[in-house]
Amino acid sequence: MSRPQMLDSLDQAVDRLLAHASGALVLAAPLGLGKPHRLLNAITRRVAADPALSLHLLTALSLTPPAAGKGLQRRFLQPFLERQFGPDFPVLDYAQAMRDDRLPASIRVEEFYLQSGALLRSSQAQRHYVSLNYTHVARAVAERGANAVVQKVAREPGGARLSLSCNPDLTFDLLDEMQRQGKPRPFLVAEVDPHLPWLDGPCAVPADFFDLVLDLPGPAPELFALPREPVNDVDYAIGLYASTLVRDGGTLQIGIGSLSDALCHALVLRHTRNGDYLDALEALSPGLAQSPLVRATGGVEPFIQGLYGASEMVNDGFRRLAEAGVLSRRVLDDADAMARINRGLATPEDQARLIAEGRYLDGAFYLGSKDLYRWLRELTPAQARGIGMTRVSHINELYGNNEALEREQRRDSRFFNTCMMMTALGAAVSDALDDGRVVSGVGGQYNFVAMAHALHDARSVLMLRATRAVKGRAAPNILWNYGHTTIPRHLRDIAITEHGIADLRGRSDEDCIRAMLVITDAAHQAALAGAAHAAGKLGEGRALVIPGNNAAALSRRLAPLRRSGVLPDYPMGSDFTEVEQRLVRALAWLKPRAAGIAKFNLLLRALSRGAPTDPEAMARMGLDAPRGLGERIEARVLALALRETAAT
Repeated sequence: MSRPQMLDSLDQAVDRLLAHASGALVLAAPLGLGKPHRLLNAITRRVAADPALSLHLLTALSLTPPAAGKGLQRRFLQPFLERQFGPDFPVLDYAQAMRDDRLPASIRVEEFYLQSGALLRSSQAQRHYVSLNYTHVARAVAERGANAVVQKVAREPGGARLSLSCNPDLTFDLLDEMQRQGKPRPFLVAEVDPHLPWLDGPCAVPADFFDLVLDLPGPAPELFALPREPVNDVDYAIGLYASTLVRDGGTLQIGIGSLSDALCHALVLRHTRNGDYLDALEALSPGLAQSPLVRATGGVEPFIQGLYGASEMVNDGFRRLAEAGVLSRRVLDDADAMARINRGLATPEDQARLIAEGRYLDGAFYLGSKDLYRWLRELTPAQARGIGMTRVSHINELYGNNEALEREQRRDSRFFNTCMMMTALGAAVSDALDDGRVVSGVGGQYNFVAMAHALHDARSVLMLRATRAVKGRAAPNILWNYGHTTIPRHLRDIAITEHGIADLRGRSDEDCIRAMLVITDAAHQAALAGAAHAAGKLGEGRALVIPGNNAAALSRRLAPLRRSGVLPDYPMGSDFTEVEQRLVRALAWLKPRAAGIAKFNLLLRALSRGAPTDPEAMARMGLDAPRGLGERIEARVLALALRETAAT
């Protein structure tokens, strides 16, 4: 390759891209953190202003800060968002326009994964969504004839190499696929981001890997950091159940969100505070630690061999597991050596290689909090060598040139993913609604579920909350049937709600239904059993009702652990101040009570109670001296919520 062109001007970079594409740009950009926002904005503005130009953008997960909303939500979010993202964060123009159905005809955006729930009302996003397994994206992008790729990179400290760092997931696979299809190599543009952690290994490339390197002058905007969510009782129950299925010496894949945070916290408890962990399990479900499924599939003891992480996404949960010493099993890219290690026949050379080059975590992209990025930046060289950011085809797939190696590396794999709903027959709904609208995307979930059935001693675990709030009422998430499926029922394996674990693998339909009924909310068990009876899938007998399967009973069981700090609100750390944490609890309490008929009852209660008793929180919300009727009502409602959540 020739030496890349070095530029420090957005306009010049756009000129070069458009010249290469003859004005018709078919552009690929990484998902999530790897998007060069400033460059993408410059491209879309140029194309929108010139009818002779066109842009076809192929990407996913176009991250934008949430809208502040209105009312109490706005009072809370507006100051927080300004602090979290900064006043100059470059929001993606095309993402905002697409959300409002304002993209011009000359710009088409196709995404294979959407920011969760953010684009349900966007016709442009819904019409142009592409439903793909993560591992099939490179093929689809190549088939569309991508003629350019833009990507953020990190520069090697004191060196000339570049690192794809946060997003090596699809770039390498795309180039291989373009070559396989006999298509020209796309024009590769790197934007150097001084905030992006430098990571070596599979994601590091020489500078001439790219055709153009953009190094913009002046300070760069901060990296997009996800605000860390609080973990509630339901999340913790699911995380505790899930943690018992992880086998020491095994392999871990997890998704993102409060359920994964709860699982990782439970694994850290298991390893570092085993007495507290066992107490939590007993409070949640007496005898759980000795149940046959737990003894056969996982365990409850501290980790001696440790775990190896192999997950498309590296998040704060993996950071916490690494810091606590749970991620300590290392792997080599040598099938013969891994076979010897796994069978207790490792040579001294194998052991030396594990120390020198072994990896405890492999991922395809990372995304999380400011603390995650700080942790990655501050790793020692020896610690950093243990992380391999690599292509998604290696992480999410088993079949291929490296199958023998990957089978040895991924022993006793546990794949933990979240879904929105499940049917009583074991199918899962994770990405879309039954009217076809997409909530997020398939991503890698199907890949991992299928891999769990292909690997020996592996299990797929789908985690979901038993109910969700709909207009102030609890609606079931375990249904008899649903008009959309992400994971078909023939791939059913393990399902977990806050009410327990259902082992579905290899079971008959009737046994599957009975197992799912056990983890269903008590208020919805009879209706679900009735539907199964009507379909001839469940034998006659008294309808199952487990009275303890409800939110109030769960909270009573976990309350001592919450008060003692064993199960904290923010196990991965918090981006909120202490006052804001109180407000988060209060606003979460208000949300299901501010819809439907419950809203009228809420107002009556708020107006009948006394004056506010948390002046710091009221001041943070700008309601310490309310003016007018509207603000006085907001102040009373907030004061009620603060009182109701003060002791929780």
